[in-house]
Amino acid sequence: MIILGVDPGTAALGYGVIDRTGGRLRAIDHGCLVTSPDLGMPERLLAIHALLSDLIELHEPAIVAVERLFFSRNAQTAIAVGQARGVVLLAAAQHGRPVREATPSEVKTAVAGYGAADKGQVARMVQLVCGMPSLPTPDDAADALAVAICIANRAGVLEQAPRAGVLDRAAVAPIERGESAYDRAVREALAKEKRAARTAS
Repeated sequence: MIILGVDPGTAALGYGVIDRTGGRLRAIDHGCLVTSPDLGMPERLLAIHALLSDLIELHEPAIVAVERLFFSRNAQTAIAVGQARGVVLLAAAQHGRPVREATPSEVKTAVAGYGAADKGQVARMVQLVCGMPSLPTPDDAADALAVAICIANRAGVLEQAPRAGVLDRAAVAPIERGESAYDRAVREALAKEKRAARTAS
């Protein structure tokens, strides 16, 4: 099974392609698209779309795995990553490829066994897991390979549809029937806040 992993970004977008045969993982291709700061955002997004379309047509992955922006203190960075993610999802949909996602912490835990592993640790583990002769570079490409490895190692990755809570709008498929634990906690916190406001007045 071929998996295309993507570490989204508008200035630099990492990609990594792996092949999972049985329990063995092998890196097929990896690299990083760096877009010029002289280009406007539409042109940068167009370049990202063209690259992803080429990669999907060349390698014919069964799955597109993308890193998910879980939290960012920098709103500008979050918006840029969100725009790049949107292009990734669009390219995957145009080619009829399912998308699976993982947060940076999930990726680091899956690859390095530690959710706060640094980039060097992740790159070394990617090299070991995929039997690569040298460390994958640059960091964005190593991260993309790590995303692909994380998704490849999830059981039933093709059969299991992505799920997230109703309030989780950043997810690939945020709407699910029923109430998740997260949704319930948010609802209860809001209700508690309203009761406290009524009592105070």
